[in-house]
Amino acid sequence: MRHPARIGSTAAGGIIPFLPILFIFIIVLSLSLVTGAACGEQKPVSPTQKDKCAVCGMFVAKYPDWVAQILFKDGSAAFFDGPKDMFRYYFDMEKYAPSRSRADIDALYVKEYYSLTPIDAGRAFFVAGSDVYGPMGKELVPFGKEADAKEFMKDHKGKRILRMKEITPDVVRSLDDLDE
Repeated sequence: MRHPARIGSTAAGGIIPFLPILFIFIIVLSLSLVTGAACGEQKPVSPTQKDKCAVCGMFVAKYPDWVAQILFKDGSAAFFDGPKDMFRYYFDMEKYAPSRSRADIDALYVKEYYSLTPIDAGRAFFVAGSDVYGPMGKELVPFGKEADAKEFMKDHKGKRILRMKEITPDVVRSLDDLDE
């Protein structure tokens, strides 16, 4: 006579050893949590009234819709009054933060234009050359969805949509040329 199905039994009636499977599951889960925390998992932080843009020195809390930030592995943050200044800093850390390097960076966040929530800059779609100005003039306007970036580009005379890996120092400089 067969026994009714039990947890840990197979169709053939043998018992699957759960302790080794449970042990492996716990190890895999633990490793994923540890490596996730070490690879850009810091959450964005809000600037205080005293925090200044690390590039131009403007008080960033005055422009909450544009705040961008770089979070470092040591838990510190650099704030910016928009993505353009954040990228200036990112591309020339030797000038703005000589004691730091890109290897020290844990995460980069920008404010999504429509929702005004911080999003990972590496996942954002940036519209360049639009008629929308940030605190420092022409800006790279960030979006979480490509469809929103395309709609914005059409509505606000944007020139192109860029991903973070496509943004270069020349792209950032070209925004200033558009201001003149």
